[in-house]
Amino acid sequence: MTRQTEITLTDNAKLHIEKVLEKDPDGLGLRLAVKTTGCSGNQYVIETAKSITDEDRTMESKGIKIIVDANSLRYLVGTELDFIRDGLNANFKFNNPNVEESCGCGESFSLKKELENEI
Repeated sequence: MTRQTEITLTDNAKLHIEKVLEKDPDGLGLRLAVKTTGCSGNQYVIETAKSITDEDRTMESKGIKIIVDANSLRYLVGTELDFIRDGLNANFKFNNPNVEESCGCGESFSLKKELENEI
């Protein structure tokens, strides 16, 4: 079942994801996850979804299907995903209200204490 979203995309993110999905005929949408790793404890995983499992939650933002496993969803609720360009660099930026702080390298983050205890 596709639900209206707990995760939103900016217009820039939507345009970038559309380009990626156009090049991937097996892509069903965008898969987002949170895994335990990195210097601050957690890291985002972003990839093209090739399948959808019973444990996944599916939502839609700006016409893009977003697939998130049930465990990661609670850490991503309320997140806005943006795609930014800064000179020659371009990457996704997660505006996540559940994040307490990010590490200096920008690759990992820690969750607010009430969520951290659930991992």
